[in-house]
Amino acid sequence: MRKILIFLFLIMSVNSQAAEEKKKLVILHTNDLHSRLTGFSPESDYSPLTINNDATCGGFSRIAAILGRERSEDEEATLVLDAGDCLMGTLFQAIEPTDGFQLRLMQKMGYDAVAIGNHEFDLGPAQLARIINSSLNRGSIPQLLLGNAEFDSVDDSDNSLQELFARGVIGPWMILTRNDLRIGIFSLLGSVAAENAAFAKPVSFSKQITAAGKIVDELTAEGCDIIICLSHSGVGMDKKGRWSGEDVKLAQKVKGIDVIISGHTHTQLSKPIMVNGVAVVQTGEYGRNVGKLTLGFSEGKVTVDDYELIAVDDSVMGDAGTDMLIEEKKELVNETILMPLGLEYDKPVAEAGYLLECNESGDVVESNLGPLVADAIRNYVNVNDRTGTDIAMVAVGVIRDRIVPGLQTAPDIFRIMSMGSGKDAVPGYPLARIFLTGKELKNILGILLLSSKSTPANYCYYSGLKAEINPRKFLMGKVVSISLQNPDGSFREINLSGKDRTLYSVTANAYMLQYVGLIKKMSFGLLNIVPKDQEGNPVTDMEMAIIDLDPEMDGIQEGKEWIAVMEFLKTMKDTNGNMIPDIDSRYTTPQKALVTTEK
Repeated sequence: MRKILIFLFLIMSVNSQAAEEKKKLVILHTNDLHSRLTGFSPESDYSPLTINNDATCGGFSRIAAILGRERSEDEEATLVLDAGDCLMGTLFQAIEPTDGFQLRLMQKMGYDAVAIGNHEFDLGPAQLARIINSSLNRGSIPQLLLGNAEFDSVDDSDNSLQELFARGVIGPWMILTRNDLRIGIFSLLGSVAAENAAFAKPVSFSKQITAAGKIVDELTAEGCDIIICLSHSGVGMDKKGRWSGEDVKLAQKVKGIDVIISGHTHTQLSKPIMVNGVAVVQTGEYGRNVGKLTLGFSEGKVTVDDYELIAVDDSVMGDAGTDMLIEEKKELVNETILMPLGLEYDKPVAEAGYLLECNESGDVVESNLGPLVADAIRNYVNVNDRTGTDIAMVAVGVIRDRIVPGLQTAPDIFRIMSMGSGKDAVPGYPLARIFLTGKELKNILGILLLSSKSTPANYCYYSGLKAEINPRKFLMGKVVSISLQNPDGSFREINLSGKDRTLYSVTANAYMLQYVGLIKKMSFGLLNIVPKDQEGNPVTDMEMAIIDLDPEMDGIQEGKEWIAVMEFLKTMKDTNGNMIPDIDSRYTTPQKALVTTEK
């Protein structure tokens, strides 16, 4: 009898130990890398193969070293994931359609899955497919994920991307096994990100929560122990200082998700936001940090055991192999993009003695960089085009970086205005010009001011214009007066009544100006602003408004915002005698075009 009791005790002890044994899963994650293959800023300081000698952040060489180090500690229990917008944001994006370099590099760095974000669609679905196919033709890439894309059954311009879904190169979800755990991973594009994906058409995106519920059911049916969502949607603080946003709502409304790796909002979370037991994490942007989330799994339950953000800075010795591959592509960018423009990748074009920035999550009104960009665009068009422009404008949402004190090179300036492409080989949205009446101009300023209250990305900076704003006035009456700058620098007030049909020229990038025609929808039919050409004819296709800087040459010679900034900086004085222009000190304080008045 005693032997039987001992045997039963041993059996119970073994079963108890098995029940208590906790399996570990480590998730290394990034988001919103935006092709920041090299460290910043300024890029000329970046030295990834030496440590503690510069103040730059990021760089894939350093990220590769961190991923390699962390995976080596327990590779069988480690996943490496990215939550979208890995592409688009530096000069390297210009070689992607033909070279397909970055996705192959991310495969070498150890990424298991990469979500597709809104900026992956910046060049349209056909070009995204071209980038992916170009990558596949030269090697292997991580599994790409996008769970709520919908394709047009009539328009065939998304067929090449749809084919990649059919082949499984892009999937709605995937299942991996790590440390004997069955892990389901899926990806979504949130509603705000979908709205920002202006060039994704004819691809559309189903509702995030509906799509997530369906996929979670499928992954649960597949027997997944842990379910991870790569959600390019985002989080933010509400007016009461509480975490909110699409990914918080996702965690609240969809049961079965264990972890949400968030993106899109560029939010740096030092610890997970816990919502109904779901961990929501995000690293910030541009590869400044690598997130490390450690989960435990026992008796069917997932626990968050640890979390940290690993800073990607000069304390990290970079991976030499990764750095060598990037240096080769730098030379390709130099030869194919910069040298034809008379530029060199590492050659300084200006020097900054102070910080210039435009922080979308901060006080956009107090930006000193936005007014400089607007001045640069106006100067560029007036110098290089016979028609010139009365006004230049730029929105917060298209200013993607800041100018940090030090020597500024072409890649530093490009990062400021890095979005989009035109019809030529030079990256960046082309500059376009439309003509408006004084009343229409007033209405545009009013609607942008109104919309920027809820969406700071819509706040605009202007050059050549001074407007008086009365915050006490109701809605569209806030713009009291508008004055335009004369060639001698003085200002003249213009007529804002509907009876005056005088036209004034407005220049911005083509992406931004296409929204002028949508103001009727934005104002719920109250305002109807018609973009016009110089003769007053309606402009129905914004491509017809693109400025041709040399009509004598075949095709359209496009102007680009980043080149406008480069040319503007070159006109500034060298104040310290080192033969490099110094950024004018007048931009140390914001040059405000919108002035508050009580009139």
